[in-house]
Formats: sequence, C-alpha cells, structure tokens
Amino acid sequence: MLIELFLIGFVVYFGWELVKANLRVAYEVITPRYQMKPAILAIPLEAKTDLEITAFANLITLTPGTLSLEVSEDRKALYIHAMYVDDVAVFKERLKQGLERRLLEVLREET
Repeated sequence: MLIELFLIGFVVYFGWELVKANLRVAYEVITPRYQMKPAILAIPLEAKTDLEITAFANLITLTPGTLSLEVSEDRKALYIHAMYVDDVAVFKERLKQGLERRLLEVLREET
C-alpha cells in the first residue's frame, strides 16, 4: 500500500513539474525577450544503482529546459544542462529534494 502512495505522489509531482516546464519554455518561445540563464551543473547523486541513475537522468531529460549530459566516472554526480538557473544552490536542492528524493522513495520501496 505504501508503494502506491509513493507512486501516486511521484506521478502528481512529476506531472506538475512537466506542465510548469512546458509552459516556461513555451512562454520563452512566443515572447521576444530572452529570459534564459543557462548553466551546466554537477548534481551530486544519492542514486546508486544503474536503474536509479538512469531513471533520474531520463526524467530530467524528459522535462523541457533540462538535459542530462553525463554521469561522472565515480558515479557520484550527474552533469546536466539547464535553461533556467537563477540560483545554482536552489536549483540543485530542488532537483535533489524534489525529483531525486521522490524517485528513490518509489524505487527503493519497491524492493
């Protein structure tokens, strides 16, 4: 029962993040002002297994405005490109506490 709750929470969270990202990129496309603040960041990973890292990287890439680039050789960081990075620390924390934490709750509860 707990896995279903984690999964529902994750789907709702990711769905909302996906809608927000689509709207932000669409707004950027239809307006003449350049509002992007692109950056390449190293996101420290709590994910350890191939499945966890791959799922996290793919979910980041699915979200408009972000793209997974590479996993570090020691598998402790994921390099990503993001279109809208106002504050590096806040951006990293949002990914870690939002997407990665929820994904790991679902994947680790399943086992």
